[in-house]
Amino acid sequence: MIYTITLNPALDRTIWIEKIRDDVSNRIIEEQSYAGGKSIDVSKVLKNFHIVNTALGFVAGFAGRELEGRLLIEGIQSDFVRVSGETRTNIILHEKSTGRQLAFNARGPEVQPHELMALIEKIESLSSPEIVTIGGSLPPGLSPEIYMKIITLAKRANARVVLDVDGQSLKEGLKAKPTIIKPNIHELSELVGHELRSIDEAVAAAREINQDGVEIVLVSMGARGILMVADGEEYVAVPPKVEVRNTIGAGDSSVAGFVYGLIRGLELKECLRFAAASGTATTLSQGTALCQKGDFEMILPQVKLEAVNARS
Repeated sequence: MIYTITLNPALDRTIWIEKIRDDVSNRIIEEQSYAGGKSIDVSKVLKNFHIVNTALGFVAGFAGRELEGRLLIEGIQSDFVRVSGETRTNIILHEKSTGRQLAFNARGPEVQPHELMALIEKIESLSSPEIVTIGGSLPPGLSPEIYMKIITLAKRANARVVLDVDGQSLKEGLKAKPTIIKPNIHELSELVGHELRSIDEAVAAAREINQDGVEIVLVSMGARGILMVADGEEYVAVPPKVEVRNTIGAGDSSVAGFVYGLIRGLELKECLRFAAASGTATTLSQGTALCQKGDFEMILPQVKLEAVNARS
């Protein structure tokens, strides 16, 4: 079974406006709401690939029930811990005249100690976890060390663990040696303490993390593609140029694409191509719609795979 863990999920309320003007009423052209959060996005893309998975994490209040219902409508299983308060609602504004996209992310409900332990017990009792993905921000009340605990529990159950967080959460999570991490180039720069300007600098940083016990380091670099550093394998997957309509969820879709490749038993370099194609496919859709399998299959043959040593 594949499990995804999102500690601070959200309802993403997406609004389209022709042009944002000051000091006047801005009329909404269209609006939609989606279940959101990094690993929830992974769940949704895996479902698009017909991979059964279960979403875990915390939900609260009316918004939390709506989030669960939206996942259920999409055919995604969930087993959330219900907490007090209200699941956050994020606002994403799209200005149609310019293509500009603005995101306003809320904090989320505060998680109490007994609620945290309910999730820990749920993770301890997971049935035959094959892959566990962990992603997203922390809700109030939790410290970054929780990621280290979750990774340790998942690895104890012989699961491969994918960690997609940033900042102090990534630093703490690395102490438990997740199987895979996927920072973007800016998050990796923050982790190592200096700006990584070139792919060669990103490779050097990723190698250090790999040699320190993380089996696979994926680094998303926007239009430059996705870097993978694993034991003896270093590649960059470069997607084709497309008309980008949205960037929200592209990194999460890349994680799902890589996991999809792992589930199919593919070589790591092919999993990397899947990651690049999935992330790019998400940028084709407006709003916070995610990678569709048809778009993925169209883009995949166009993804170029380059060995790192061939670039030097």
